[in-house]
Amino acid sequence: MPLALLALAISAFAIGTTEFVTTGLLQDVASDLNVTIPQAGYLTSGYAMGVVVSAPILTILLSRFNRKHTLLFLILLFIIGSVVSALAANFQQLLVGRVLSAFCHGAFFGIGAVVATTVAAPNKKASAMALMFTGLTLANVIGVPLGTYFGQHFGWRAAFWVIAALGGVGFIGLLALVPKQVTERSNILNEIAVFRRPQVWLALLVTAIGFSGLLASFAYISPMMTEIAGFAPETLAWILSIYGIGLVVGNLVAARFADKALAPTILTLLALLVLTLLLFTYTIHIKPLALINVFLLGAIGFGTIPPLQMYVMEKATGAPALASAANISAFNLGAAGGVWLGGAAIEAGYGLVSPNWIGAITTGAGLLVAIYAVRQKRNLVLGTGC
Repeated sequence: MPLALLALAISAFAIGTTEFVTTGLLQDVASDLNVTIPQAGYLTSGYAMGVVVSAPILTILLSRFNRKHTLLFLILLFIIGSVVSALAANFQQLLVGRVLSAFCHGAFFGIGAVVATTVAAPNKKASAMALMFTGLTLANVIGVPLGTYFGQHFGWRAAFWVIAALGGVGFIGLLALVPKQVTERSNILNEIAVFRRPQVWLALLVTAIGFSGLLASFAYISPMMTEIAGFAPETLAWILSIYGIGLVVGNLVAARFADKALAPTILTLLALLVLTLLLFTYTIHIKPLALINVFLLGAIGFGTIPPLQMYVMEKATGAPALASAANISAFNLGAAGGVWLGGAAIEAGYGLVSPNWIGAITTGAGLLVAIYAVRQKRNLVLGTGC
């Protein structure tokens, strides 16, 4: 494994920890800041929307700079946002800190994905990205559970101080291990022009809608597992670890299949995610089955990331960094939409289990779009052949 991938994984670990740490502390934050659970869920959707807005804009603005220097700047921005979150005295200040950290996220993974593919062999590009995203998945095995533990025992602000420290480790790793990588000079207008291709927009739409179901459910995993499944709040840390282990397994396994058959892998994973979310509405009432479903939710849901990322970059040849960042925006747009729809279902009185079937519906819609996109590609190939 190139050392550059290790540095990217370390930074991804820090970013992944802050992205999802509020899911394990949802009730603590809501109680301390006097907001409802759905309102506290906006800390996840607000973060996601920060990524949506900032990813393509920062990628364009930073596209002409040395990629190593850009990554260092972005992780520094992440550290500042974490400190603001830790010092927040009210919900609004905490949301500002979350959004500030989010500004790092999209551009970092968009540019980092390009760096990962450039240091990998041509037939290992999806696997290289998966190794970088392994830091994100390990965050859910180790970082998020530890953040939940610190938050429950020392106050939720302690979790953000730990995250700021993790960001410092990521900064050192990037500084020491990532080589200087000069960005290829290209016309920004030419890069933006790739978005004239319908297949690029279809790929982004598949990401946004297909991924939304995962966060519709996962954003409310804490109250679901404690108030519906009946687990004690102290067990949330290891429940999140089970989810995180699923992320690691799904991320690596899916990438191997994606390297061999990209489109079939995407269709299969989206179909399995719909099934997993539907099952969760029933298994949540049986503790052992609920834990198995949590594992499957992580494995299948996050298994979609490397193939969907590779799919968009494949459709947007000529502007890989911008397309990659746009797809990160699409992931987070879907996440924000899923969190909002899940919270809306709860507030409408459908119960804490309702985000699961809401997620199944939205991911099912993403699957239909993916089937359409694949058929369009086949029609184009057949038309060319004639």
